[in-house]
Amino acid sequence: MCDMTVELAERVRTAADSGMPLHLHGGNTKAFLGHPVRGEALSLHDHSGVLHYEPSELVITARAGTPLREIEDLLAAEGQMLAFEPPHYGDTATLGGTLAAGLSGPRRPWAGAARDFMLGCRLLNGRGEDLHFGGEVMKNVAGYDLSRLQVGAHGTLGVILEASLKVLPRPETEQTLVQERSEAEAIELMNDWGGDPLPLSGACYDGDHLYLRLSGAETAVKAASRKLGGEAHPDPDRFWRRLREQELSFFRHQAPLWRCAVAPASPPLGLDAAQLIDWGGGLRWLASRQPAERIRRQAAEAGGHATLYRHGDEATARFHPLPPPMLALHQRIKRSLDPQGILNPGRMYPEL
Repeated sequence: MCDMTVELAERVRTAADSGMPLHLHGGNTKAFLGHPVRGEALSLHDHSGVLHYEPSELVITARAGTPLREIEDLLAAEGQMLAFEPPHYGDTATLGGTLAAGLSGPRRPWAGAARDFMLGCRLLNGRGEDLHFGGEVMKNVAGYDLSRLQVGAHGTLGVILEASLKVLPRPETEQTLVQERSEAEAIELMNDWGGDPLPLSGACYDGDHLYLRLSGAETAVKAASRKLGGEAHPDPDRFWRRLREQELSFFRHQAPLWRCAVAPASPPLGLDAAQLIDWGGGLRWLASRQPAERIRRQAAEAGGHATLYRHGDEATARFHPLPPPMLALHQRIKRSLDPQGILNPGRMYPEL
């Protein structure tokens, strides 16, 4: 364990005084997300350690640089887990980087997103002030929830020092079924079954096969398995881990990788692209060299947005453009927490 709060606060205050931008990073496993930041490096990697974990309370508090693997191993020893199934993308992934990226794995539509599990945090704002938001209990009513704003902000709104997360018990049992389906059939079935009282915890389609994960009490999983049908996957844990970590063959495409979050019942997007569908239809991964404008238009027409995830050129915006009123709101929040604009400027949008 190592507490670097004093040193980090001093670095931020010095940067604020001089106007020097800071490039925040932890384990650097998600450095490919967003635009490069031109600034002085500020590493959170060594600011680490689990500060509080009481399994009976289902809450864990740890410093930003704590390895994600260490947290997951600690929880697994007590039969618990981070239910949003965060991607690591490497052995050095940290808790702070995970929350800053705001990414969630295949369980997200049924268990919740990363921000749903954020109970509170301690952070440095752009003046180097040490602030606390939220709490360490699940029934927290500590005012406006600024802690959740940090999830997915890519370090543009503060330097996360510590975070308290709600954790959940691991399911009693799990089973994964595999069915051969067309794309249209898979989307329709995932949405039909998503509305039924089934113990689903994962549903994805790789272009040939539909994969359904069931989690819960053994009797419920067996009953659902009989209803849905399909072949039992021989190594389900490995399959879902490889999907989460983008290790499946689909992710070897060298074309730009797009992450399209859309309404789950949206029909096939009709783009000339290799595709993998996750989140029961709500997340469409595209490997495509189609113009960014066309992909973003198709995603918007399907009720969502598109993010250029990997392999893009520097000139293409990574995140879906914001409507002017939404951009103005983001800018006001940025100015209130980082008035000098020194924290990861331009990581998400040039205006932030």
